[in-house]
Amino acid sequence: MNSGVPGAALLEVRDLCVSLGGAALIRGVSFAVNAGEVLGLVGASGSGKSLTALSLLRLLPAGASATGQILLRGEDLAAQSPARLRAVRGREIGMVFQEPMSALNPLMTIGEQVAETVQVHRAAAPAEARRLARAALDRVWLRGDAGDPDRYPHELSGGQNQRVGIARAVILKPRLIICDEAVSALDVSIRAQIIDLLIELQGELGMAMMFISHDLAVVREISHRVMVLYLGRVMEEAEGEALYGDPRHPYTRALMSAALTPDPEKERHRVRVRLTGEPPSPVDPLAGLRFLPSRRPAEGEAVYVPRLETVAPGHRVAEFDPV
Repeated sequence: MNSGVPGAALLEVRDLCVSLGGAALIRGVSFAVNAGEVLGLVGASGSGKSLTALSLLRLLPAGASATGQILLRGEDLAAQSPARLRAVRGREIGMVFQEPMSALNPLMTIGEQVAETVQVHRAAAPAEARRLARAALDRVWLRGDAGDPDRYPHELSGGQNQRVGIARAVILKPRLIICDEAVSALDVSIRAQIIDLLIELQGELGMAMMFISHDLAVVREISHRVMVLYLGRVMEEAEGEALYGDPRHPYTRALMSAALTPDPEKERHRVRVRLTGEPPSPVDPLAGLRFLPSRRPAEGEAVYVPRLETVAPGHRVAEFDPV
């Protein structure tokens, strides 16, 4: 687990709800990210991890709408103008996207793409922006031919392109960086290098980080706290070791029991927690109550969101019916 010491709250998200085509995909999500802290977001595909991240910077897909508060040092980004949001993106909040090739412009050199951030936010001269871009590429371990600012994305590997994306995200030393499945498209050896790089940069720059992944082992390695999402709702949130050592919610236990371990002896004795029934639909308003079948919305009531109950200091668990 990341061993840095977090500070006061930097980002607070309050009652975030996201709808698309009349379906509620994020339902009442609230959390905070402290200065210098790494918050890990885990959950199966479709749980709302990426949508939550995109909501913070108002980068939602066409047709989606969001409500709730997104407070960055007390400033509600949800209420800001497009011009203010453009100033926040890259300068105060950086983002590393899931697919390195699709996140980069194939018609621009890697140096131009990293330098563009400096030129947009600092109005730097081209020569100065290029110098800073070259230093940023070197800082993310892109050296020699791979770090040549005049190369294009198609001339680099997936891991090298992801380093370009990281350089672009951290060049202005933002207060918060969001990593949306930043290592999922990479092979195991390159994934380990990128994780080490992110841990090093996070500690060196003192920035907070939201790290989104379906890989529980990676999240455990890098995160101070972990939040578990299921169908757009928070199921559990706790310090990393507390969550992995004592998961309280049935979904968390099932998710963790499904993770493979590299230890053959442990793998042979691994006890699976299986969820029965058909996989629920994310657009079903009652699907999130799978673990609380005794509670259904009353007539005329809005869709019920299971309450988060504090079971230990810093450990929140969504209410559920005991099996």
